[in-house]
Amino acid sequence: METAGIVAEYNPFHRGHAWHIAETRRRLGGDAPVVCVMSGHWVQRGECALADKWLRAALALDRGADLVVELPTPWAMASAESFARGAVSLLAATGVVDVLSFGSETGELAPLEEAAAALDAPEYPEKLRAALGRGLSFPAARQEAAGAACLSAPNNNLGVEYLRSLRALGSTIRPLTVPRQGAGHDGPAAGGFASASELRRLLRAGRGEEAAPYLTAPWSEELADMQHIERAVLARLRTMGEGDWAALPDGGGAEGLPSRLAKAAREAVSLEDFYTRAKTRRYPHARLRRLALAAFLGLRAAERPAAPPYVRVLGLGGRGRALLRKMKDTCPLPVIVKPAQARELDGPALALFQAEAGYTDLYGLCFPTPRPCGGEWIHSPVVGERA
Repeated sequence: METAGIVAEYNPFHRGHAWHIAETRRRLGGDAPVVCVMSGHWVQRGECALADKWLRAALALDRGADLVVELPTPWAMASAESFARGAVSLLAATGVVDVLSFGSETGELAPLEEAAAALDAPEYPEKLRAALGRGLSFPAARQEAAGAACLSAPNNNLGVEYLRSLRALGSTIRPLTVPRQGAGHDGPAAGGFASASELRRLLRAGRGEEAAPYLTAPWSEELADMQHIERAVLARLRTMGEGDWAALPDGGGAEGLPSRLAKAAREAVSLEDFYTRAKTRRYPHARLRRLALAAFLGLRAAERPAAPPYVRVLGLGGRGRALLRKMKDTCPLPVIVKPAQARELDGPALALFQAEAGYTDLYGLCFPTPRPCGGEWIHSPVVGERA
C-alpha cells in the first residue's frame, strides 16, 4: 500500500482540503495513509495563520490525515521555490512517503513537468533577464522565459516547484496531481467550495455564518490577525538599515531592493503604506509582506539550513502512530513528538527549534487577547479520533 504526502497551510481547513485528502486516498486505494506537511504559525503570503498550528492539525486529522508534521517557518514563509524544497525535503526524509499529491488548475502532470524542465534548462536565466529587461513583472517574465502558460495559475506554479524539488533531490516519490475544485485561488465561492482567502475574509469580518457551509466544522475560536502587531512590525522596520534588509531571506541585495525598502520603512505610517511605497512590477506584494514579516521575526538568510533538520509532529491518529514506528528505521532526522525531545537536539537543529519557539511567542500577540510565551515547549501533538 502506498502512502501519500500532501503539503498545505490549512489556513483555514475547508471542504476543498477534505476533498483533496479523500480524492488522493480514492486514487491510491481506500486505506492509503496520508502524511501532511503543514505550515506553522506564519504562512507564505507573509502573515499570521488564522488559527494556531495544533488546532489546524486537529481539523486535518478529523477529515482524513493520519500524520501532520510542521514545515518550519523559514520555509513556510518563503518563495514558492524554497517553500516547495523544504516541504519535499521533509516528505522525502520521513522515508515512508511514496506519492506526493497536490492540487493544480490543470489537473494534469504533463504540462507541469514540461514547465519544470523549462525552468531548469540552461538557457532559462538569460531568457528571464531579457524578459525582465523589457519591464515585465517577475511572474510574467518567468512565464514567458519558460514558455509555459500554465505558470499563470498559482497552484500550477507551486506544483511545478514540487516537481523541480523532487528532481533536484533525486527522490523516488511519485507525483500525483488532482484538479483544484470550485473557487479560484483568491476568488469567491463556487461549486460548493470557497477559497481559503475568501474564508479568512469572511471570518475576520465576523461573517462566520456565511463561511460555515464551506468549512468542515463550526468556527468558534478566537482569530489571529496582523492588525494586532502592525505597530510592532512598523517599529522593527523603522530600525532597519540597508544591511539588515539585505540579510533577510530573498532580501534582493543584488537588485538594489534594500535601499528601496529602507526608504519606504522610514516614510510608511502603516504596513499597507509600506507595501505601496516599496512595490514595483518586479517586487509584488507577497514578496514585500514576507520581507516585512521576516524582519519582525528576525529571520536571516545565512541562518537557514539547506533543508529542515528535524521532523516536528503536530498531530497523529492511529495509522500515524504506525508510520512513526516505521520512521524509526527510515528517517535519518530527529523526530520530535514531545517538546522535551527538542532539548536533545544540537547544532542547527536546536537553533532552529529555539527560534521556532520565539516565532510562536510572537504569534501569541496576534490575538485580541495576547497569549503568554512558552507555548512551543508545552504543546504535545494533538491526537485524532480516527483509527
